[in-house]
Amino acid sequence: MSLDKISAQLAGSKKSLPPVELWNPPYCGEIDIQIKKNGDWYYNGTIFKRLALVKLFADVLIKDVSKGVSDDLSKGIAEYFLVTPVEKVKIQVDDAPFVITQWHWLDEKETVMQVVTNLGDEFTLDAQHPLVVSENGGLYVTVRRNLTAKVHRNVYYQWVDIAKEESTAKGTELIITSAECEFSLGCY
Repeated sequence: MSLDKISAQLAGSKKSLPPVELWNPPYCGEIDIQIKKNGDWYYNGTIFKRLALVKLFADVLIKDVSKGVSDDLSKGIAEYFLVTPVEKVKIQVDDAPFVITQWHWLDEKETVMQVVTNLGDEFTLDAQHPLVVSENGGLYVTVRRNLTAKVHRNVYYQWVDIAKEESTAKGTELIITSAECEFSLGCY
């Protein structure tokens, strides 16, 4: 399996996300693509220099948690694949495939928060895209399907600044609110 072959298969894709959940191609092995903890994509040990190519591959990325593979965010042992209509290849993801690098309020009353990934995906932090805290304290947001983005440290500290402290059974929790949903940043 070569990078050029997968690129060629995906080149004809439209702007919207492809329906990868409808595809069931045969497994074709592994390809030496790695997504590092900081969100950088590597092929054969060399960083991808073309963001457009990374975005193309990200559009056909899936996380498989079948076959008894754990989906525990803190353990990071789910399997990731690039899927086209005709083939499925396994890649390595060190933590989460995306990183939340920016955020801003969508309204003057600061009730709806929009987050941005390292690949430029933008979406509202809400019930469809929840913020969760892993067992080891890492913060993750669901981007699409069952793919997550790790919250970058800078974003985390900005959220701590705006969070409200609430006493709960767990202790004092730091809570942020977006789109009428409350999200915990953790407790102390």
